[in-house]
Amino acid sequence: MAAGRIITVRGLTSPRCLRPDHHGAPADHGTVASRYDEPDQPGLSPKPSPGDRIAVIWPSSGLPGLFPLPYELGLERLRKEYGLEPVEYPATRTMGSTPRERADDIHAAFADPGIKAVIASIGGDDQITVLPYLDRELVEANPKPFFGMSDNTNLLAFLRTCGIVGFHGGSVMCELGRPGAVHPQTAESLRAALFTSGTYELRPAGRWRDIDRDWAVPATFEAEPETRPGTGWAWVNPDRVIEGRTWAAAWRSSDGC
Repeated sequence: MAAGRIITVRGLTSPRCLRPDHHGAPADHGTVASRYDEPDQPGLSPKPSPGDRIAVIWPSSGLPGLFPLPYELGLERLRKEYGLEPVEYPATRTMGSTPRERADDIHAAFADPGIKAVIASIGGDDQITVLPYLDRELVEANPKPFFGMSDNTNLLAFLRTCGIVGFHGGSVMCELGRPGAVHPQTAESLRAALFTSGTYELRPAGRWRDIDRDWAVPATFEAEPETRPGTGWAWVNPDRVIEGRTWAAAWRSSDGC
């Protein structure tokens, strides 16, 4: 879900968290239609195209260095399934990098005209410490879409104040590095967010996952994770149509914002 996009809701919804295995068939009691239109104003940039370069950064956690298996798998899928060329930065795989070092990577990614989008490797728990080091003028002068979830709520909030569209979801390790395969609905929605404009229907989770297997064990990635049936969305006043702007966030991080 993009920060600041227009969203039309038939019935006021309280959806479950849209995670990799929280996607499924549409519910029969309502729809959520999200619209992304290329804006003709400063601060917002066109989307990337297959063949473009995409920055892979670590704004929160250097887990790619600790768990390379889902990270490398996610990079491979960016190349083969989406046709994008990942570009890494000094702190991308570095555990214990400083907030300033991570901010430097963010600046490098946004300032490079050859980079058409930016995606986070994963979330974390201290991204808010990076924000004081960010150069607002540099970022505003070089707008490009950002993809990340969880603790990346902090960067999404910062980018929103810069007038830059961000998408809450699509991290390299969690979504693209999912064992077995990228979930079909995740793959579809990420492709739409990366490459297309216009209306996209957000559908409730058909299945949920409660337990993750060990990322350090190669056998983890030989099969898809176990899931259970989802229960759909809860709706209030389903006879109403509501339209407005949305801002997706992780609750713990948004509380800090």
